[in-house]
Amino acid sequence: MNTSRKTHSTHSPSDELLRGELTELLPPPPVPDLAPEREHALRYAVLRDALASGPAARRPRAPRAVPRFTWIAAPAAACALVAGAVVLAPAEVPSRPSGQVSAGQPTVRDAGRLLSRAALAAAVAPAPDARPQDFVYVRSLVAHAGRSAAGGVATLPPVRQREVWLSADGSRAGLLREAGAADSVLSPRLPVYELDHRGASPEPSTLEAAAPSVTNPTHTYVAGLPTDPDALLRLVREETRGGGGDADQRAFRAIGTLLAETWAPPKVTSALYEAAARIPGVGVLSSAKDAAGREGVAVSRTADGEQTQWIFDRATSVFLGERTVLTETTAAGRKGTVLGVSAVLAKGAVARTGELPAAPRA
Repeated sequence: MNTSRKTHSTHSPSDELLRGELTELLPPPPVPDLAPEREHALRYAVLRDALASGPAARRPRAPRAVPRFTWIAAPAAACALVAGAVVLAPAEVPSRPSGQVSAGQPTVRDAGRLLSRAALAAAVAPAPDARPQDFVYVRSLVAHAGRSAAGGVATLPPVRQREVWLSADGSRAGLLREAGAADSVLSPRLPVYELDHRGASPEPSTLEAAAPSVTNPTHTYVAGLPTDPDALLRLVREETRGGGGDADQRAFRAIGTLLAETWAPPKVTSALYEAAARIPGVGVLSSAKDAAGREGVAVSRTADGEQTQWIFDRATSVFLGERTVLTETTAAGRKGTVLGVSAVLAKGAVARTGELPAAPRA
């Protein structure tokens, strides 16, 4: 006798098909949000791995005869960073920025988180490769409002391109080149006139420039800044003391200048962001535009009727530029008047003033 038993499915094929169709109509299961610390850790890992696996890890060493300004095609998740250069905008044609914007109310509680993200992005950036004998090249777009001799409201001119070559160790003359103006030599020595005695004719001479500092930085000086945020903030406060006005605002502006006009090592740049997060009154604006018209999120601080804004790429936290806006109506203009705006386009190292970094490689 055959004692084997056949088992049959309790569901017909039509039932199984109906079950599949109903499953597709159901919403996906909820995914809990990451804790801020876990999000930061994952962001750091993505940035690090993207850079480590990019072309930079495999590119051959450039010959010494070629200017050491190398480009790589890193993924967008790696903050559009390139070894030896940082290109932050495809737009290089100056435009006229809006002279009036809405002076927003910053959200203070989000400033630390945004600056921490910027610090993480900076920490995995390729280190500058400028040698002491090189020049640090910075290309940007700028516009600063001016007033006539008779007074009146400030008027913001069209954006112009600005290129500067700064001696890495400060020992040689640099160069400033702006559209519509003659080149300016940035001498490490200041021209002065001396008098041997009362009634004597002035004799031309030179005066050695002040020692490098936070307000008079060189690439070599910036490279040696503390990487501990607390120590760095103490140094910035000490070297901006006595400038008048709000001491916290002086420190905030000084850090902004270092971010825009120098090329600091990744750990120093990261520390600058973390130091700025410790300054009271720093907040976040949900939207702001730099001189290139790039829209991003801004870290800001307001003092003496003016709001200084640092604009960051919303997706990558890369620093884009700065903007200064009146937060109250004054003799210089109505509330919302833009007093200044900039956009950092590229940074690199070259051997001589006037020399441009190498073009991107195909």
